[in-house]
Amino acid sequence: MADQLTLNVNGHDCVVTAAAETPLLYVLRNELRLSGPRYGCGLAQCGACAVLVDGTEVRSCITPAAAAAGKKLTTIEGLPSLWAQSKGTAAGSSPLHPVQQAWIDEQVPQCGYCQSGMMIAAVELLSTNPTPSVAQIKDAYTNKPPSPHLCRCGTYAAIIRAVQRASSVMKA
Repeated sequence: MADQLTLNVNGHDCVVTAAAETPLLYVLRNELRLSGPRYGCGLAQCGACAVLVDGTEVRSCITPAAAAAGKKLTTIEGLPSLWAQSKGTAAGSSPLHPVQQAWIDEQVPQCGYCQSGMMIAAVELLSTNPTPSVAQIKDAYTNKPPSPHLCRCGTYAAIIRAVQRASSVMKA
């Protein structure tokens, strides 16, 4: 049975029709046509589907859409607005979040499939720990439940550099 759900995605209220138990990932991609969160494993074991729900990273492939109703969802597409809001500037004043720019500057992606989830994890980490050590960055990607973030291309060293770069920019 389909329900009407109101989701606040990237600062906009969106009404969707979906069964309450439909994975949030399917609603984001199929109903709202957002391509940032990716289907990787469908079991919350890779992180490609990661989004922020009220500022906390969740794996949207196993999160029921109804669990996100009434909460603020942020996908990679919404990171620039999230950054502008945190700085008290107008939405659209910055084309990219510092994490996104750091990913470009450090040339992190190879295939890029997992990178939106990696950036979501970085944004969450930097929101709680503005100056993480290398060990803390590694820990955020490998030991935070439900499972590690995986990158088949092995860009882990570049990810660490990008998180450090974003940290420096965000402190300024």
